Amino acid sequence: MKLEILKPAPTFVLESDEGEISLSDLTGQNVVLYFYPKDDTPGCTIEAQDFTKRIKDFEKQNCVVLGISKDTVKSHCKFVEKYNLAFNLLSDIEGEVCEKYGVLKEKSMFGKKYFGIERSTFLIDKYGNIANIWRSVKVNGHVEEVLKTLSKLEK
Repeated sequence: MKLEILKPAPTFVLESDEGEISLSDLTGQNVVLYFYPKDDTPGCTIEAQDFTKRIKDFEKQNCVVLGISKDTVKSHCKFVEKYNLAFNLLSDIEGEVCEKYGVLKEKSMFGKKYFGIERSTFLIDKYGNIANIWRSVKVNGHVEEVLKTLSKLEK
């Protein structure tokens, strides 16, 4: 399934450190859904810290930030605690939501091929539609770009 801007975002229910979170429960709020490869790795840590630093700016625009990886809830809890992250991380161990959003890509490390998460972000509007998609995200400056796009959405 190819995801398109202005089309409904795929729904899901996933576990977080605070229990289950359902996308449909967030209708009426904007949602930043960002997929990242692994807890407590350099790029993923910087990205999570960047979102945390600007969380008040997202909240002012009626926006919830959610991070998704294939790590366990236990791993997420350690990551949140270690870096004092200000939003929920969702566990997609089976990769079902990653599949729905098309973020699993073939990667290669030390000559070995494997499927992993391509760093991607989806901005979902308060009606549950995809407002913007960023694929192959570069961490530096990304949060500012998402905020800029979000501010245009609310006008």
